[in-house]
Amino acid sequence: MPKAVRFHRTGGPEVLQLEPVEVGEPGPGEARVRHSLVAVNFIDIYFRTGRYPLPLPNGLGSDAVGVVEAIGAGVTDIRAGDRVGYLLGPQGAYAEARVMPAEVLIKLPEGVSDSTAATLMMKGMTAQYLFRQVYPLKGGETILYHAAAGGVGLIACQWARAIGVTMIGTVSTDEKAEAAKAHGCAHTIVTSREDIASRVREITGGKGVPVVYDSVGKDTLQASLDSLQVRGTLVNNGTTSGPVTIDTTLLAVKGSLWLTRPAMIHYATPRASMLKMAEELFGLVLAGKIKSEPSQTFALAEAAEAHRALEARKTFGATVLVP
Repeated sequence: MPKAVRFHRTGGPEVLQLEPVEVGEPGPGEARVRHSLVAVNFIDIYFRTGRYPLPLPNGLGSDAVGVVEAIGAGVTDIRAGDRVGYLLGPQGAYAEARVMPAEVLIKLPEGVSDSTAATLMMKGMTAQYLFRQVYPLKGGETILYHAAAGGVGLIACQWARAIGVTMIGTVSTDEKAEAAKAHGCAHTIVTSREDIASRVREITGGKGVPVVYDSVGKDTLQASLDSLQVRGTLVNNGTTSGPVTIDTTLLAVKGSLWLTRPAMIHYATPRASMLKMAEELFGLVLAGKIKSEPSQTFALAEAAEAHRALEARKTFGATVLVP
C-alpha cells in the first residue's frame, strides 16, 4: 500500500507521520500520479503549524513531479505515461502516489529532468508571476529581492540576469551571498551586519528602487518601505518572519507607495494561464538561462527533518523529498 506523510494535529515537525494510504482509481477529470520527487516549500510549515488552517487529519504539500499511471473519464490532454508536475490542487503531495485533478497537471518537456522540474513547479512559477505579472519587469530596472539564496531566490537571481535586471538581494550569511552572486545577483546585502535601506540607497545613488519583493514580512517591512522610490511598489509575497500589519498612511508618508499581497491562484488560473507561465519558465531552462537542482534531499520518511532544517534557516536553494 502506498505511503504518505499526514498530520492529525497542528504543531512542530514531530506531528508529521508516514502512514499507509488508500489511493484508488482516478474518477472523472482525475489522474493518478506516481511521484518521483516532492518539493518542500515554506508554506508547508504554515499549514503544519495551523497558521493556514486545514481540516484534520490531512496530508501536506502542493508541489511534486512524477508519472501519470492512470486517467479518469473525460481527461483528454494528459495520458498514462506522461511525465508531469504540479503546484496547485489539494494538499497531499508528500506521498508516494495520489489521485489529482488532471487540470492542474503540467506536462514536463523533454530536456527538463525530474530533479530540475521538482525545484521549479512552485518556486519557478512563483518567480514567473512575481517578475512577469505582479510587477512586470522589462529590463534595465534595479530591484530589491529579499531571501535571494532561498528556493525561489536563486531562480529569481537567474531570471533577473536573463532579462537584464540588476538585482540587489538580501541574505543572512556570507555563504548565501556567494550562492546568490553565483546565480546572477548583482549586489548582496548580508542582513546580520548591514543596514538594508542604507545599502540600497548607496547602491542606487540615493534613488532607491521601483519595486521590492519581500517574502520575509514583519522583520523586513520597514527596510523595504525605506528602500523604495516615490510611488514605488512593495510586493509582499510571503511572511516567513511573521505577518505584516501596516497603517496605510505610512504608504503616503513614505512616497505614495503601492502595496500588493499576491497569491499564485489568482495568476495561474485558469489552466491556460498556468500553461503559458510554464512555457516561459521551461523555455528559459531549455535555453540554458535558468539552471536548478535540489540543494537538499531527504527521504519521504524524513519530512520532519526537512522542516526542521528549513525553519532553522540551515538550507539554501530548493529542498526535495524522495518517495
